[in-house]
Amino acid sequence: MIENTFGINIIPDNEAGRLAALQRYKITDTPSEESFDGIARLATQIFNVPISLLSLVDAESVFFKANIGMGKATEANRGKSLCALAVLNEQVTVFEDAIKEPCLMSNPNVVGDFGLRFYAGAPLITHDGFLIGTLCIIDKKPREFSESDRRILEGLAKTAMDQIELRRSALDTIDELKQSNIKLLNAQQSLADFNMEMEATNEELNSINDQLGKSYDLTVLLNKNLEKSEQRLKSFISKAPVAFGILTGRELVIEVANDMILKVWGKDLSVIGKPLAVALPELDGQPYFSILDDVFTSGMTYIGDTAFVQLKSEGVVNDCYFDFIYEPLKDQDGNTVSIIVIANEVTERIKKKEELEDLNRQLQTALHAGQLGSYNLDLTTGKMDCSKICKSNYGVPENEPFNFEDLMETIIPEHRDLVKDKMSEAIQNKSTYQAEYLIKWPDGSSHWMSAIGLPSYDTEGNPTNIIGLTVDITQRKNYETQKDDFLGIASHELKTPITSLKATLQLLSRLKNNLTHDMVPRLIEQSSASLEKLNNLVDDLLNMHRISEGQLELKKEIFSVSQMIQSSITDIRLTEEHELIIEGDLNAKVFADEHRIDQVVVNFINNAVKYAPESKNIHIIIESKNDHVKISVKDQGEGIDPAIQPYLFDRYYRANHQGKKYSGLGLGLYISSEIIKRHGGEIGVESTKGKGSTFWFSLPTL
Repeated sequence: MIENTFGINIIPDNEAGRLAALQRYKITDTPSEESFDGIARLATQIFNVPISLLSLVDAESVFFKANIGMGKATEANRGKSLCALAVLNEQVTVFEDAIKEPCLMSNPNVVGDFGLRFYAGAPLITHDGFLIGTLCIIDKKPREFSESDRRILEGLAKTAMDQIELRRSALDTIDELKQSNIKLLNAQQSLADFNMEMEATNEELNSINDQLGKSYDLTVLLNKNLEKSEQRLKSFISKAPVAFGILTGRELVIEVANDMILKVWGKDLSVIGKPLAVALPELDGQPYFSILDDVFTSGMTYIGDTAFVQLKSEGVVNDCYFDFIYEPLKDQDGNTVSIIVIANEVTERIKKKEELEDLNRQLQTALHAGQLGSYNLDLTTGKMDCSKICKSNYGVPENEPFNFEDLMETIIPEHRDLVKDKMSEAIQNKSTYQAEYLIKWPDGSSHWMSAIGLPSYDTEGNPTNIIGLTVDITQRKNYETQKDDFLGIASHELKTPITSLKATLQLLSRLKNNLTHDMVPRLIEQSSASLEKLNNLVDDLLNMHRISEGQLELKKEIFSVSQMIQSSITDIRLTEEHELIIEGDLNAKVFADEHRIDQVVVNFINNAVKYAPESKNIHIIIESKNDHVKISVKDQGEGIDPAIQPYLFDRYYRANHQGKKYSGLGLGLYISSEIIKRHGGEIGVESTKGKGSTFWFSLPTL
């Protein structure tokens, strides 16, 4: 009983008849022959594979009649050879990636040191329908095998089977000739020894002559069969889906050119008989003439991988890419007489590869722009393949390992169960995993992380991986906190003037019949102040909304900066403790929205009055630069902590003034910043603790 590594029955129902058919060809355990070696060699060249075998499947062994690429091996165990599977089906047997085939999981050729990854075998089918062997190609890396590739391999297998049939016919003819020769020798001996039996000998000679006539007829038939095989081979080459040509002599005269190579060249049959340089002048200046000459003179095969070539078609020179081979043909003395050219155009594949690479670059750019880190978590081992950004999101250097166990250590203990539960739920429901959690970096700083991922499963439905993205959302979380704080402040700030206004109106209502009462003017003034404060708060909210929606309109005109500032001062209520001093270039002009710039200046001055009450003088400085004007508001107050200066122009930001309470929503500087930015200008602050602050902005002159 033969060994079987495939886990399936490898003995066909017609095994006895199949073995009998194989034996009648008298081909197993015979030396290699060039006709079969040539077919196997052609298969390796056409499909660009390292190994091709012409195998014959016997009862327990697989005999290699032709072996290209497998060293000196002449046979293999039938229970281990993939050719044993190829004789079970009249179609081409293909394993594009052998390690994924269940029936090959125990095969030593696949899982052993040999490392077989790709196999394609076309059966050798006798004239009476028995599958006696295969023509197969083998590679140690996975490959794709198209329908046209199958037809080519089937054609080569048919040619090989024709050669086997011809070989059998030749052997039969030789046997008959041997028998005839034996009889002829016997007849000659009889003539010498038995002259008296001449008539009997003549009859015997006549019989022998009849047999010789039959042998001659058989030889004629054999020649006709050979001609048919030659015609079939020429037809196969002509219609083959790969470019095939033969260039003869040092001048590389085109002797054979099939339809595909003519299509690639953009030529017709008129190029046959012409030197390649004459037929394809567009190749001048490209390296191929030099390579072909080196192949002719050295006798060494040249293989080109995704080579770039420019070819003219219908008057247009096109950029193309080819996988090709230049194989020298030699005479009996080893001299090169011709070169076989086999080429396969891969232009479309290269273009798709370039498109894929471009898409990948776009993806990487998008990930980088969004600071999105990518990861691949192996659910069986816990190992993670993380991008540089992913590691940086967790405060981990790029060259350090970062696996699932390390990830869980970064998450604060209160959030770990949440992450595990969401991940388990996604795996169980085959849904998207999504979680937001707080982590601590190795330096002790806290960060909010958002992670998403999608589980992958094997063929049996077992979870294998989670692939996903991470992003640091600390800024968003802080923004949400600031927004919540702002809503509380806004509610409080709006409620204060409304409450005051309500109380004032209630008092006025009581005095409506006594308008001469001395409290009426004061109550009206208080109502007016409350309305003004309420109006300012609403204006801030409306301006912030317009900015957020991109609806802040600018009505630009040329105006004098000093006149605009002078007008602004008249609308500002100052106590006797402050004096506003305008200095610098009083003739400077800008092209801007005067109302919006007035709003910025008023905000700067009000802030100086509010936050630097001890500053007697507030300086407003106008400076003309090359192409812009700079306006600064300088006070001699207590100054601003350098740690908070970068955040002063952020939306919702309100500095902590050490227990001091100030009214307002904290939107003034943010709105001012947006106004200046919309003008194409710059805004900033310069401040030193104990030495005052200078808020400034610049505007283009045109």
